[in-house]
Amino acid sequence: MSEIQIPGGAKAFTLEQKEYLAGFFAGMNQRVDLPFVGRTAAGQYTSHPERAETDLLEGETVYGTPIEDLSKEEKIKHELNGLDCYDRIIASSQRNEMPEGGDIFRFKFYGLFNVNPAQDGFMLRCRIPAGILQAHQLEGLAEIAEDWAGGYADVTTRANIQLRQIQPKYAIDVLEKLNYMGLSSRGAGADNLRNITASPTAGFDRQEIYDVRALAKAMNHLILNTRELYGLPRKFNISFDGGGAISVCADTNDIGFYAVRVGEGKKVEPGVYFRVQLAGITGHKQFAKDSGILLRPDQCLSVAVAMIRVFIENGDRTNRKKARLKYVIDKWGIERFIQESDKKLDFALTRMPLSHCEQRTPIERHGYLGMHAQRQEGLSYAGVSVPVGRLLPNQMKGLAELSRLYGQSEIRLTVWQNLLIPHVRNEDLDAVREGLLEIGLDCKSDSIRGGLVACTGNTGCKFAACNTKGQAIQLGDYLSERVHLDQPINIHLTGCPHSCAQHYVGDIGLQAVKVKVGEESVEGYNIVLGGGVDDEQGLAQEVFKGVPFEEVKPLLKRVLEAYLENRESSESFIAFNRRHSVESLQEIYGAQAIAS
Repeated sequence: MSEIQIPGGAKAFTLEQKEYLAGFFAGMNQRVDLPFVGRTAAGQYTSHPERAETDLLEGETVYGTPIEDLSKEEKIKHELNGLDCYDRIIASSQRNEMPEGGDIFRFKFYGLFNVNPAQDGFMLRCRIPAGILQAHQLEGLAEIAEDWAGGYADVTTRANIQLRQIQPKYAIDVLEKLNYMGLSSRGAGADNLRNITASPTAGFDRQEIYDVRALAKAMNHLILNTRELYGLPRKFNISFDGGGAISVCADTNDIGFYAVRVGEGKKVEPGVYFRVQLAGITGHKQFAKDSGILLRPDQCLSVAVAMIRVFIENGDRTNRKKARLKYVIDKWGIERFIQESDKKLDFALTRMPLSHCEQRTPIERHGYLGMHAQRQEGLSYAGVSVPVGRLLPNQMKGLAELSRLYGQSEIRLTVWQNLLIPHVRNEDLDAVREGLLEIGLDCKSDSIRGGLVACTGNTGCKFAACNTKGQAIQLGDYLSERVHLDQPINIHLTGCPHSCAQHYVGDIGLQAVKVKVGEESVEGYNIVLGGGVDDEQGLAQEVFKGVPFEEVKPLLKRVLEAYLENRESSESFIAFNRRHSVESLQEIYGAQAIAS
């Protein structure tokens, strides 16, 4: 089709692309109506004119827990809510001093983490709902990294950005600049609802069932503007999966909303709905489980808030290790939890077996890398590899410029610690590829390097036992040079049992530990095999324990070689490991592997 010309000879969009843009901006501007989002802990409607924060407390208790029985963190919040510490952040900034005492915990309510002694200064975590950034926001984050932080940024496993080594004197500058850019760090840490994740290809995915951008955006704004939702017993994760080709790991969240289709002949009208999965927490070796609930899209946020309020009222405030949603449901059973949530809604929940919904199409492994056609004719997205999520300021600025020149000034972060540049005209794909190479990045899919995920590690986290990011790069280079796989795999390295890198859902998962070698303590890993999410859901099983890192490299080389030698036909790595017992795998991979 001929193109429309504009003055000056510049190339304009085709008619099809103009139509797409009209639909795209209409989608971005859509809103989710929220006529009702449940009752408060005091049984009141959120619009009740006489509601006060003191309604949440009964005498000298916090949701029924006596003050003297509260955990240390709960007492800190009771003494002064973390949202009320902004003046203390100002004072800390003016004195250029890190917080002390309870303020170390409270500052996390503004996304500021004191990570001493692992690293000097603050780590700042943003809120980027659905992982969607505009070009000017990515540039602004690059400027913060250059001017006030450590000269780099990390893409996280919640499709988010962390900035590190921020001296306290710059804390207010950083928070104000985030606000100016249209971003926030409010509630990005401590006992709060963390960054809302969503399918990274929402709005342009060829197999998408529902565009979840508006839901993620509305959930984020509801959190930011509802003080009660900052009173959780511990952190809480929510994700929206639109049924697209790329996984957002929604089944690892406290609440995962999954878009599904329901056909003719069921108890509801045919159409698109959402399933609700509950209590995912892979650090505790548990995926979210289907609750049997079926929702219209406009009911999702009301149900989310009702369930959060039940958690607020009933979560354990005495024992931090038992303060997640999982333990409320373990104690009550899922049916009672649903009944308590139902009391806070003004509509009846619909129950339907999962088997009555159409089965979703398979996830495309490593579909977040490389060039892929979009639903819109003539457009594609570029999946950019970001090794273990680490970006330099010049790369961030370069990505922003590429998105302006060849896309629509938009960047999508993924939970796989990489990013996408969407809405690229097919004729510009080579230019994007060349531009990425110029800034030290690539969109090439690598079956091993492309699946590396690593937490911060001991260079920036006091809990971590190993340098996970640095060792992940070493491991990826070592294996890619020596083993040639015909199927992509995921390798997750996590620094401690908190499992921020979700090692239990990797094909290969490594949890850092200290290992004794003679009289010396060295960095090493426990190794689990056969994990996966979504249509490959399953927890990896521990096969090797306490392996020094220098031995991990040749061990995993032999593991991959033995898999290729012993698999049946084109059997996947996950399937191969799951059909063998731990003892069999140790025999196949074991002593011979370490010695090779």
